[in-house]
Amino acid sequence: MTQPGNERADEDAVAQLTGIARAGRLAEDFDVVTKLAARLSRADLSRVGPLLARVDAAQVRAAHPDLPEVSVAVTGAGTVGALTAPVAAELVRHGLVPRCSATGYDAYLAELADPGSALHDADIAVCLLDARVVFAEVPTPWRVEQVEEAATRVVTRIVDIVERFVERSRGMLVVTTMPLLRSYPAQLVDHRSRARLGAVWARANARLLDLGERAGVVVLNLDPLLAEGVPAVDRRMGVHLGLRHSPALLAAVAREIGHLARNVAGRTRKCLVLDLDDTLWSGVLGEVGPDGVEVGPAFADVQRAARQLGSQGVLLAVASKNDPEPVRTALAKPEMALRADDFVRVSASWRPKPETLAGLAEELNLGQDSLVFADDSAAECGMVATLLPQVAVVELAGDPAGHLPALLADGWFDVPRLTDEDRGRSAAYRADLHRRELRTSAGSLDEYLRTLGVRVELAPAALADVARLSQLTLRTNQFTMTTARLSPPEVEALIRNPEALVLAVRTADRFGHNGLVGAVFGRHDAGLLWLENVLLSCRVFGRGIEQAYLSSVLSSARARGVGAVLARYVPSARNGAFADFYLRHGFTRVLPYDGPGELYRHDLGRIPSVPEHIVLTVSSERPAA
Repeated sequence: MTQPGNERADEDAVAQLTGIARAGRLAEDFDVVTKLAARLSRADLSRVGPLLARVDAAQVRAAHPDLPEVSVAVTGAGTVGALTAPVAAELVRHGLVPRCSATGYDAYLAELADPGSALHDADIAVCLLDARVVFAEVPTPWRVEQVEEAATRVVTRIVDIVERFVERSRGMLVVTTMPLLRSYPAQLVDHRSRARLGAVWARANARLLDLGERAGVVVLNLDPLLAEGVPAVDRRMGVHLGLRHSPALLAAVAREIGHLARNVAGRTRKCLVLDLDDTLWSGVLGEVGPDGVEVGPAFADVQRAARQLGSQGVLLAVASKNDPEPVRTALAKPEMALRADDFVRVSASWRPKPETLAGLAEELNLGQDSLVFADDSAAECGMVATLLPQVAVVELAGDPAGHLPALLADGWFDVPRLTDEDRGRSAAYRADLHRRELRTSAGSLDEYLRTLGVRVELAPAALADVARLSQLTLRTNQFTMTTARLSPPEVEALIRNPEALVLAVRTADRFGHNGLVGAVFGRHDAGLLWLENVLLSCRVFGRGIEQAYLSSVLSSARARGVGAVLARYVPSARNGAFADFYLRHGFTRVLPYDGPGELYRHDLGRIPSVPEHIVLTVSSERPAA
């Protein structure tokens, strides 16, 4: 969000983007384009949306092969092509390469039903709905009972077609609810009928919202966007162009799609790092002392929201220029909604904020691109943005009443579905800190690992694991051999495929359970086992877990009479530390090989052993589909 005084910077960014587009260098200068787009206010981003929609995904990938591409296909009621430009702009703003398309007028039923449509192959398919999909089937004049019949019929049709779509598609389907415009209840002269119509409409939208319980479907409720003052329609554009949603509403929908696209590309953030003075409370602690800082309504709202995020797996941390003892005292005050125990780390020192944030990322074993930093100081925000460009920066400037909307505006931590591992993440990271303390006190690495008591469970994945396995493929950027991103429907299809191998890795130790932290994806083909991807959460690196479950996979393959195991490694910007993983475990490189990355082969002669400090439990029973 642009703060007062930044209008000139926005105009400069718009001018630079326009110049790059006119010079035909959107692809070549895409790294610059993304930085410029990230600086823009919503209004200015809408201005340049048509320019950014001209980005050629193939040309960008040729110039910047490490950048993730996300395809978005739009369908819906009326004219829907106007959504592609704001979606492209949002994806570019997040450093993603957009590939956007739209279906024709009112074509959503046919396109969702057609397995050959672009919707079925998109990373994200979007279906825009509005009230006319129901009222088109209502006679004139009409009664509430007739609207109820039409709504039931239309929503049943949509539910059925969505369920069939999810079974055949590879990506995520986003369906919107249907806002009820005032022009419909206003045609009823009695308020009793208006109330009944509202109840009918609420039930219809509730059925659509229930679709969100299905893996692979996200239902975007438009009511909260409209409640913030976003106009639902532009009457002139609706009448003359068939555009059922206002440009402002399309821009708001595009922002939500951008949040989901980040998740698809494995760029969901994990940790919210908060300043304290004039961010979580009013006043400068070093000047007024713990008794002098105050928590007014605006600051209390921010604290409660941060705690709510933390309850769902967002790691909370503090980066404050203060002395530790006054901070501890202030956080213990009764009026504080956030307490010291809500944070995985409270860093109070006089070090520069970029240094503190870099230290936090290293301590928590997170990439800097997992952090979101919120501070009221423009100087601190600017320094972090300059020195740590991978960190997302939220400037909480101006009236504190605007702090909460600014903090939540970009959905940095949005995921399609919350898992048990998400809910337990904060506790898991606190346990990791205890493990580090044990590592420091141990005389050697071997002693530490023996004392830790690592237990690994390896078993065929169940349907209940779909959401978490998909999340692992989307979020794991370091220990992932191919960086293949899988949507929930794709994971479910693999689990149901008898020729596929999908193994779930769970770990525990003396400090507790880590949950589902790793996976093996493979397939059997002509007497060979192909490992399509092997991955492990960064939280459990360095404990021999990956050797343990790879040993089990190889031993099982040999016992089944498999001729050899083949595995690919596809390098990325983040997985280079594991480039020699297969070589270290008895594989040899296959040459020549003209596919992506590198191909390795294990002839199942000498198999690496399970490390002595690990207790491995293996289940071979495949869960019922």
